[in-house]
Amino acid sequence: MNVNQQPHMASPYGQPQPGYGGGHVPAGYPAQYAPYNGPGSAHQQGPPQGMRGPPTSGAPPVTPAQNYSQFGQGDTQNGPPPMGAPPQRPSVSQPYTPGAVNLSGPQPPYNQQFGALPNSMQQMTNQMASMQVGSTAPSPAGPGYAPPSVSHSPVSAAYTHSAPPTFPPTSAAPTHPPPTEGVAQPPPQSYYGAPHSAQQSFPNAAPAYSAAGPTHPQAPPPVSQQSFPQAPPVSQPPFSTGPPPGPIPGPRTHSYGGPPPGAQASFQRPPLPASHPAAFPGGPTSHPAAFPGGPTSHPSAFPGGPPPTSAPSQMPGVIPPQPPVSQPTSYHSGPPPTAAGFTPQGGPPQRPPLSGMQAPPHMTSQGPPMVQANHVPPSQPGMPPVPPNASMSGPPPQPGLQAYPPQQNGAFGQVRGPQPGYAGPYAGQQNYGAPSAAPAPAPSAPKRLDPDSIPGPIQVIEDDKANKGSEPFTTGVRGQAPPLVTTNFQVKDQGNSSPRYIRCTAYNVPCNSDMAKQSQVPLAAVIKPLATLPPDETPPYLVDHGESGPIRCNRCKAYMCPYMQFIEGGRRFQCGFCSCVTEVPPHYFQHLDHTGKRVDCYERPELSMGSYEFLATVDYCKNNKFPQPPAFIFLIDVSYNAVKSGMVGMVCQELKTLLDYLPRENPDMESNIRVGFVTYNKVLHFYNVKASLAQPQMMVVSDVADMFVPLLDGFLVNVQESRVVIESLLDQIPEMFADTRETDTVFGPVIQAGLEALKAADCAGKLFIFHSSLPIAEAPGKLKNREDKKLVGTDKEKSLFQPQVGFYNTLAKECVAQGCCVDLFLFPNQYVDVATLGVVPTSTGGSIYKYTYFQAPTDQERFLNDLRRDVQKQMGFDAVMRVRTSTGIRATDFFGSFYMSNTTDVELAGLDCDKTVTVEFRHDDKLSEETGALMQCAVLYTSCSGQRRLLIHNMAVNCCSQLADLYRNCETDTIINFFAKYAYRSLLSSPTKNVRDSLVNQCAQILACYRKHCASPSSAGQLILPECMKLLPVYLNCMLKSDVLQPGADVSLDDRAYLRQLISTMDVAESHVFFYPRLLPLQKLDVESTTLPVAVRDSEERLSRGGVYLLENGMNLFLWVGANAQQELLQNIFGMPSFNHIDPSMTSLPALDNPFSKRLREIIETIRTQRSRYMKLMVVKQEDKLELIFKHFLVEDKSNNGGASYVDFLCHMHKEIRQLLS
Repeated sequence: MNVNQQPHMASPYGQPQPGYGGGHVPAGYPAQYAPYNGPGSAHQQGPPQGMRGPPTSGAPPVTPAQNYSQFGQGDTQNGPPPMGAPPQRPSVSQPYTPGAVNLSGPQPPYNQQFGALPNSMQQMTNQMASMQVGSTAPSPAGPGYAPPSVSHSPVSAAYTHSAPPTFPPTSAAPTHPPPTEGVAQPPPQSYYGAPHSAQQSFPNAAPAYSAAGPTHPQAPPPVSQQSFPQAPPVSQPPFSTGPPPGPIPGPRTHSYGGPPPGAQASFQRPPLPASHPAAFPGGPTSHPAAFPGGPTSHPSAFPGGPPPTSAPSQMPGVIPPQPPVSQPTSYHSGPPPTAAGFTPQGGPPQRPPLSGMQAPPHMTSQGPPMVQANHVPPSQPGMPPVPPNASMSGPPPQPGLQAYPPQQNGAFGQVRGPQPGYAGPYAGQQNYGAPSAAPAPAPSAPKRLDPDSIPGPIQVIEDDKANKGSEPFTTGVRGQAPPLVTTNFQVKDQGNSSPRYIRCTAYNVPCNSDMAKQSQVPLAAVIKPLATLPPDETPPYLVDHGESGPIRCNRCKAYMCPYMQFIEGGRRFQCGFCSCVTEVPPHYFQHLDHTGKRVDCYERPELSMGSYEFLATVDYCKNNKFPQPPAFIFLIDVSYNAVKSGMVGMVCQELKTLLDYLPRENPDMESNIRVGFVTYNKVLHFYNVKASLAQPQMMVVSDVADMFVPLLDGFLVNVQESRVVIESLLDQIPEMFADTRETDTVFGPVIQAGLEALKAADCAGKLFIFHSSLPIAEAPGKLKNREDKKLVGTDKEKSLFQPQVGFYNTLAKECVAQGCCVDLFLFPNQYVDVATLGVVPTSTGGSIYKYTYFQAPTDQERFLNDLRRDVQKQMGFDAVMRVRTSTGIRATDFFGSFYMSNTTDVELAGLDCDKTVTVEFRHDDKLSEETGALMQCAVLYTSCSGQRRLLIHNMAVNCCSQLADLYRNCETDTIINFFAKYAYRSLLSSPTKNVRDSLVNQCAQILACYRKHCASPSSAGQLILPECMKLLPVYLNCMLKSDVLQPGADVSLDDRAYLRQLISTMDVAESHVFFYPRLLPLQKLDVESTTLPVAVRDSEERLSRGGVYLLENGMNLFLWVGANAQQELLQNIFGMPSFNHIDPSMTSLPALDNPFSKRLREIIETIRTQRSRYMKLMVVKQEDKLELIFKHFLVEDKSNNGGASYVDFLCHMHKEIRQLLS
């Protein structure tokens, strides 16, 4: 198959896919790549022309850093980015100094071709730094791309038999052309310090694989052809802890090899570059059907360990399953990437004999050992041609051509290299890091794909903590991807908004829409405007420009920010968004310094910071008058179920103390928020709690069809003034309704009552509704029970997520117009139709809390903590948000809890510190790499003290014209957050199966586009993933298995509707832990340390019977106790002598006086404070009935509701990608 010439693929949502067959030049490679200029000089360290310098795991990516200024105040360095100058790129012939940190100090350029076993990382790196490809002397020409020979036909062109060019060092790819027939070939150099066996010194040793053809198994290849050991010897530092040592021309990749179908199994490939990260086997797994062409009796490729920086979860010390020699494991790597360009991937390429070659050339490469070239070359002289009939399985080797020895570069797969101290799988292969021992016998049965050998989240999370957790993240560099949400880091605002406020799916935006469509990577930002900051970070400064208000662009109305360029001595400024020039008002004028910046740049937050607030003038207020302080109204269901469950008494008791903690601007001042109280069942009871009354007065409104508020004065009051009357009321309510027999409730009129009260008081506010049952009483908004499990899985299932009646949509619109936000606390014992009751909360920026089968003793703690947090948290009222962008892209779609009456304004009756708004962007023009892309999120809102304010968040990202740059700078957690919101909203209009299929399809297209345009050519049996997206399959599988998209029989419709609405406002940190829960092994807890034990992967096989584990996903908290847990551990945690004494119904741990108990309770409290909802603790004993619920959260395993295990899903994903490529 020639991946460069494909018919257009259908995208998941219908638009054509230019990427799968775009413009081609005659030699069959995408026209966007420049031609090759001949071989590069051997020691030149520079990226090829048109490619960019190195990102490292910690340094800013791709485009050269654009500091906002060279001048700082204290330790901040603020100011607008210089937008004018294009980023400098090294020219082809100039030396390029890598910006990445060198792992091992200077690297001498001497060749160390076949030396002794390197005994240090330094030697190993040196050894790799001195490889040379090709047999001719290096020519002086710089690195680049070869012009394709004119006579080449697109696919099967004959190749000139001249010696291959020497490739520039940007590719760390050793290529071994086979010698002419009959010429002895010494074994190639081994990478990463694989021990050289004695065979290495005999050049006449028989080649490992004969040229005959695929019929007979061959003798195992000599050890020297082995690529990497599975884990570095103990004396050697692991490779995954630091950034790569040299320039990184392309995105780091993971390839995962699978058994090639059919004849391919015997067709061994040349070594991949050290940079070509790991190859995943899709191979023999528990679902052999996932791959055509199962095991045959061909020789197995060599095991390769993980690549240095990118091996996610290798556990040194775990004995890997060793494959039998007769089993084809084809985790061999494909032909290496050359300087750049692309080799068509139609089956294994063959190299013609090269005239005059007596031995394989040595390799020289001073590129980094761990990186991947940007793109892989088109057919070039000296490169293997692809036969016209190349199919998936590839042709058998032709007589006279020797099949390549299978050198593997970190193939992630079932075959794993030996660990230190374990015998190798092949005779003649030495142990790694241990004295020689007898070879281990090969096992006979094929093993399933080893989960340790495929990318796991824990390794990625821990690497990110190690690389990015210690340094503050400064936002002054455009397009720099922040640390992961799982890393604790400090942010310094230097001109771009903190990642706590805005996270993007990609920090390199494609320059045009064709490239965006081709890659299918969504361009979106998850914005959390009022996010809570840690104590060591400064909240946004409040800027007051007086009566004239904030300075804005005349044309697009963007607010003053670091991206505005002052000109004409400071008298005018040019807008960074629309380029319009605007006069600077006289009172705002300031002179410019010699760099063109205003001299007061660092004294003004709006010129030097990414986030700040303006005090709004009266022009920004409704009806041109300043707003009243907001009000909170508590509406309590007093029907039979609510009273019997204990909810009514609990709410009234809690409110007595909670009213002292209403939100306020200044902790020393009293809150300005006024409060009111209503109770209801079939009718509504309003309470007059005026300070002058001795006792509260109740007024009943039984005409629920036409709701009105029976009193104005005395309904909304100041807490301090009316405290005595309020407390009296809260004492009386539970007594008044203690003996009620009324079971029916209303719901619509309850919201109407609160809305009318806010209208009468002419203020914004929030309704807290405590509700227990389906509203079946005669009233507007009456509902019927429509729960019908028979519809699940059918085309009509979508109707269950849509509201039953249109009444609540209309009501929501009225609430938003008044600034009336609704928070709903549900206490259902049966179906209450959350999909309909949730319409008003989710349209007004409110929240829904659900306590099914609420029981006071066990659920009280969770409910009261949620209520406290909900009442106290910082909020904005009556908010409008608008996102402006620079020319070339625009915001087209929005996700979250809000209402939109037009296409640009997001209207939020309430906006709290937990809510996010997710914005999708589309191209409407081309973008330029020089200026990048800008976005400005402006939120106009009323603070809890009644001040009208404008909160501004600015973000600049890079633009790229190469797909490799896009794939190098994405954030998988944010992509998954976006996909979840997109998919969950799609459920309203599409059958669940279609939603799931389109998710899998889009992710397959993202990865297939990378494979086709950015990765080295390699066997179709390998799954190759970009470094920053290697966790996309595992997270996507978790999302597909979620209760919303794939419910088990025990999941109610209400639960699914609840989760669907909940996730629509989640930030990236919450969605990450929701889909991939955190599992902490407590038996490894160090009570002296402040750090948590390293989490383990979410799979049952990671649980030890002797352990105790804590699992949390932001909603649930489980303590799993193994049946063989040590007595001392149980005594420390539970104060119980044995497993059988533990009470599984406990919801809190006993406060014992020992260090372990104290530390564990601290950890649980810390975890709870990190989440927006309080998590009730459930103790799960191994093999207890509750264990089924716990296992539902072990998301790497197969689930009861039919969800695939991670291993199986990865094979499925691989199959999808191969179908797209063929």
